[in-house]
Amino acid sequence: MKKLILPLLLLLGVLDANAQENKDHNFDVIKNLDVLNVIYKHLDMMYVDTLNANEVIGNGINAMLQTLDPYTTYYPEEKLKELKYFVTGSYAGIGSIIRYNSQLKRVIIEEPYEGMPAAEAGLKRGDIILEIDGEDMTKATQDVVSNHLRGESGTSFIIKVLRPSTKKTMKLKITRKTIQTPAVPYYALREDGIGYINLNSFTEGCSKDFRRAFISMRNQGMKGLVFDLRNNGGGSEMEAVNIVNMFVPKGKLIVSNRGKMKRVNHDYITSVEPIDTVMPIVVLVNGNSASSSEITSGALQDLDRAVIMGSRTYGKGLVQMTLEMPYNGILKLTSNKYYIPSGRCIQAVNYRRNKGGYIEEHVPDSLTKVFYTANGRKVKDGGGIMPDVEIKPDSMTNLVYNLVAIRDSNELVLNYELDYVNSHPTIARAEDFEISDADYEEFKQRVLKSNFNYDHATEKYLDELEKLAKFEGYYDDTKTEFENLRKKLKHNIEKDLDFNKKTLKEYISNEIVTSYYYQKGTIAHSLRKDKDMLEAVKLLNSPEEYNKILQP
Repeated sequence: MKKLILPLLLLLGVLDANAQENKDHNFDVIKNLDVLNVIYKHLDMMYVDTLNANEVIGNGINAMLQTLDPYTTYYPEEKLKELKYFVTGSYAGIGSIIRYNSQLKRVIIEEPYEGMPAAEAGLKRGDIILEIDGEDMTKATQDVVSNHLRGESGTSFIIKVLRPSTKKTMKLKITRKTIQTPAVPYYALREDGIGYINLNSFTEGCSKDFRRAFISMRNQGMKGLVFDLRNNGGGSEMEAVNIVNMFVPKGKLIVSNRGKMKRVNHDYITSVEPIDTVMPIVVLVNGNSASSSEITSGALQDLDRAVIMGSRTYGKGLVQMTLEMPYNGILKLTSNKYYIPSGRCIQAVNYRRNKGGYIEEHVPDSLTKVFYTANGRKVKDGGGIMPDVEIKPDSMTNLVYNLVAIRDSNELVLNYELDYVNSHPTIARAEDFEISDADYEEFKQRVLKSNFNYDHATEKYLDELEKLAKFEGYYDDTKTEFENLRKKLKHNIEKDLDFNKKTLKEYISNEIVTSYYYQKGTIAHSLRKDKDMLEAVKLLNSPEEYNKILQP
């Protein structure tokens, strides 16, 4: 009897502690909500200026959510269009990417979509937006211009633009329509029987588009598939399950959601017969492949149904749900972690709250655990999906980075492209086009004449090393060596442009192709020399090597 009493007393102690903890928590919730309510009432009544309730309380709500994680967000009624676009990929507008050009201090047309109102009205890449329905846009931000371009489907407006290549100002009438950004912007079957599908988002219905592309190529004799999920940030979890279901048998567990509330926990199991369980598949991923991309690639890896190739994925193992709020608002909140078939969660970051918000703590490799695929291959949790075949991404030299990644400071590539397009009514097929050596020489001379400059990384490191040598007393003995090294590392832009010729020619050619063949052409052009794609094709053409990777 005594043996039973002690555990029972301990259990009662735990229950009492839990009850007290819940009671304290509930009291803290009520107390702080009451304090917040009273503070705002006094501010509204006594503060020297009239308060904007939407702004003040909205900022308070956002500040509260920013202490949690980057995915928990509140959408008031006026911002629901943002959420709708995220979920469906659909909005009403002109169908074009725009961006702010910091050199011109204007918003420009970056990329009109094929067959959309912007392209049909005659807008082209580089056009500078001056007015919309008579309202001056020369000092407007990108968000302001975007809000003016979007509206109800079927409504029209007049846009005034300046075309830099011709120096002409034009007024064009555009009628907005519902724009559905394509989830599958490009797919194609190569002559060797290898198919390629690019999926750029997991919006509603994307699995149907993917299915149509796959069946179309299979009917043409496809013998292997390259499934490109690079730079796909995810979206609908159900769409990911639907795509995996095309390649694995009915009744397989694909992903499990687990969180605080048991009623929102859910297991996603394949519910229909697959369309193909044997065709070899290589899935391409990179550091920007996240969420549903990781569910798809991770499930196919865990079930040994595909070879994953590329670089480690982002590592988002969290799931969000939406809740209706008063006055037509929506709260998107992180409710679960997800676990793929092997039982692992690939979340790379823990979000720890502190006074100023949250702190990101990356899961170290030493703390990851080993799991096993269906065939018994070792895989790990934490830190995203590690590819079966790792391909290191190309590093970008300092010159290329300054010309391409932070081009707003100079716009040399854009200006050259616009002049090229203006003087070339047509170009070769997207797959075949490349600027000539003479074209590149012209671009190079433009850069040299523009007095373009950038921080030279080697000189920067040499300066730091020189400071350290002086601090530690070694400089006087090594002064001559430092001076000789500085002469050899002297900034030489012409030499840098020659060294990076191959990379810059490819980039400029790809930018030019976009102006003629839109997104489809850009992808088709880039695949010619894409090392991930070339390695995937090589593997799919080597059945023994492919099968060997999927064995334990």
